[in-house]
Amino acid sequence: MPRIIAGQAGSLQLESVPGQATRPTTDRTREALFSWLASRGWLEGTAVVDLFAGSGALGGEAASRGAERVLLVERDRRAAAVCRRNAAAVNQRVGRSVVQVAAGDVDRVLSEPTGAGPWDLVLADPPYPLGGSELAETLQRISTVLVPDGLLVLERSARSATPDWPEDFELLESRTYGETILYFCLRSGPGEAEQAPGDAPGDGTAGAGTSAGEGPAQPL
Repeated sequence: MPRIIAGQAGSLQLESVPGQATRPTTDRTREALFSWLASRGWLEGTAVVDLFAGSGALGGEAASRGAERVLLVERDRRAAAVCRRNAAAVNQRVGRSVVQVAAGDVDRVLSEPTGAGPWDLVLADPPYPLGGSELAETLQRISTVLVPDGLLVLERSARSATPDWPEDFELLESRTYGETILYFCLRSGPGEAEQAPGDAPGDGTAGAGTSAGEGPAQPL
């Protein structure tokens, strides 16, 4: 069974999704991922969306470690029901309603008010068979809901082809854990031409995040 690794809900056991409809992120990979995020300030006070959420363990971990709000998006009916129960357990442990669930197709949810964000951090673990143009379209949709200088973490098979990134995504790094590869991508902020006179990129003006090394902007 998955569990929350650290934070306010640390050690909380979560319900697993029955069957083979989802592919849980291993504890080792999840711990490495959240160590990376926490050390760079991507969790405290941020708005996070967990796409293809499965049991919701990634979103629950983000909530436990200080995210301001978390949305779990899951299409599979049984998995969405598990997400709701796990969200309720995490919310009870942290003492406030941080985690919400949206059941439905990722592209559809992101185009609706519930999922439109803006989000500081997107965690995405799409099915491995989803690739090529379909994955490219989903990544393009994700780019529209991220704040400028927001972060996408994409989980793929280490044997998969490198994704076709949207033009406004900058690949910061990739890390491989066994059969899994994590891509860390920053969405480009506004160019100098879009800055108000006297504003410098990354100065913390409304609607813009900061660089990955400095941590994200606070949710609007």
